[in-house]
Amino acid sequence: MIHKATRTKDDAIDSDGFVARANFPGHLEPGSPDHGLGPLATIMESFLAPGTHIKLHEHVVDEIVSWVPAGVMRHDDPQGGHLTVDADHLMVMNAGRGFRHEERTRDDDPPLRMLQIFVRPRAEGLEPGIQHGRLPAPLANTWRDVFGPTGSKAPFHVRNAVLCRDIRLGAGATATVPTEPGHKTYFFVFEGCVSFDNQTFGEAESGLLAESGDIALEAVEDSVVLAFVIDPHAPVCRGGTVGDGETVHAMASRARRACSH
Repeated sequence: MIHKATRTKDDAIDSDGFVARANFPGHLEPGSPDHGLGPLATIMESFLAPGTHIKLHEHVVDEIVSWVPAGVMRHDDPQGGHLTVDADHLMVMNAGRGFRHEERTRDDDPPLRMLQIFVRPRAEGLEPGIQHGRLPAPLANTWRDVFGPTGSKAPFHVRNAVLCRDIRLGAGATATVPTEPGHKTYFFVFEGCVSFDNQTFGEAESGLLAESGDIALEAVEDSVVLAFVIDPHAPVCRGGTVGDGETVHAMASRARRACSH
């Protein structure tokens, strides 16, 4: 069985060229009061118009992954980091005790649609830092490791039990959804349309697999899908900006103060 969520209609943030919609994987867990699913707190679908500047602001505790399948997101921080995140590069901000940064698009950049993935770490007070680098080249119809727990074989790490993979499926192609015994798999369709277990999932729709096992997905059209294999029983720290359950309205209020165009 797969629990399904359609694209959220509520904007977490809508301010001067920056729009972000929050997807809460925990809301797909029947009876759960938590917006997150264990260590996976939130998936933010974010849009930046050309020439948008999100002013210097701080994150604490949360591990924040910026995944940009097309376009460009530009990061700057007081430590001297001037980084570009695009289809070939990933950035992970391990916020820990606190990390400040700003984000922008240039006037000549294309409109940007990206995901920012918030993971709750195992503990508070961890060392802050940035990971940035080149992703392995994607192979058609093949799952690619994007990030995983510290010590895993994934090219980037977060400090809790979440493994993220992505796939680019051509129309009519099939693939087996990543699962692991004792874990839960949450997936997000970034673009296209896929079919799982006699259900279809379109752009920005998501689902939660109720159990592990061999479950095939088929691309109804060319599609990009992310899958998150999560240990729901992993210890988590909820002290972060998103991990602690701060309301969407409070997030939006803070973002409006930080955003300029």
